[in-house]
Amino acid sequence: MYDFTIIGGGIVGLAVGHALFSRYPKASVLIIEKEQEVAAHQTGHNSGVIHSGIYYKPGSFKAKFAKAGNQSMTAFCQKHGLKVDICGKVIVATNKKELPLLDHLYQRGIDNGLDLRMLSKEELHEAEPYVNGLAAISVPTAGIVSYKQVAEKLAHLIAEKGGEIQFGTTVETITENNEGATIETDKGTFQTSYLINCAGLHSDRIAKLAGYHVDMKIVPFRGEYYKLRPEKRHLVKNLIYPVPNPDFPFLGVHFTRMIDGEVDAGPNAVLSFKREGYRKTDIDWQDVAEVIRYKGFWQLATKYWKEGTEEMIRSFSKKKFVENLQHLIPDVTEDDLVPGPSGVRAQALTTDGKLVDDFQLVRGRNSLHVCNAPSPAATASLEIGKAIVEKVAQYK
Repeated sequence: MYDFTIIGGGIVGLAVGHALFSRYPKASVLIIEKEQEVAAHQTGHNSGVIHSGIYYKPGSFKAKFAKAGNQSMTAFCQKHGLKVDICGKVIVATNKKELPLLDHLYQRGIDNGLDLRMLSKEELHEAEPYVNGLAAISVPTAGIVSYKQVAEKLAHLIAEKGGEIQFGTTVETITENNEGATIETDKGTFQTSYLINCAGLHSDRIAKLAGYHVDMKIVPFRGEYYKLRPEKRHLVKNLIYPVPNPDFPFLGVHFTRMIDGEVDAGPNAVLSFKREGYRKTDIDWQDVAEVIRYKGFWQLATKYWKEGTEEMIRSFSKKKFVENLQHLIPDVTEDDLVPGPSGVRAQALTTDGKLVDDFQLVRGRNSLHVCNAPSPAATASLEIGKAIVEKVAQYK
């Protein structure tokens, strides 16, 4: 009988394990992970940005956790010798229509308590000489890190405290009772006093296995990237983002200097035909059927059909993808880019077609289910872990 069992070995699940030992040093903790390593999916395919919290609605969990997470993630990396660079980023208005949106975003950042600075065209070009822009917001607290390395360090710390990670283990059934939960897997049965679901792309399915109906479904969106060739990396000094399109729930293509020195360009945002579908050819017919049969998806598709079509075109046309990048850096050409990695975002969608914008926790009998943890979940993971453990302490 374990005191706590966490399903999912991504950065959120590992942060919860780390926080559990901080509060309950003598606890027995088990993490069940279906892959053979930690951070195999969303965490390991992350852009590596330490976000500031500028985009998020004031007062939301995202805004609160992103700002605090920016500080705690930086401190964690510095404490444990992990490479981190608080390099800052610019959010760029490339035309006059975006200037009011830039002003609104600046005010939102101020409302969230961030230290920001508006840049003129001349000041922007000093920061990023190759960027096309009329004005920009300087966000000095944004940074870069390898979240896979963070996850590996968290796993090491958990193991040092006596925690166990059961790799290559798939959960098949969950039964809760007054004493806790019984988790049946393809590698045996585990008993636990309390279950915490951090299964990311499969969080809704794990909640359903435990007997809970959540008014949402995970719909996977793939983000595809290109990389700048080494001889063209000078075009990007740090992080360059566009002003977000208020009519579309994703940030738009941007340039990201990675912690290893590479520069990623992207992503787009297209429906994935598999929850872990990192290639265009990856298809899981069960995953496809779930999306197609889901009323909320069709309501979303009806609302965003134009933007969605443009994203799909960019997925198959490098020329169109580059044209989008050239809004920010006109000097970028097709020859400057080589195919890069892809990631899949676990986005919760309600039955009425609304994207769940904030972190979503669902309380069970002897369980807690993290059913929506989109970006900036990696940045905020240590804060999310502490908050979940606080919830567990209240519920137990």
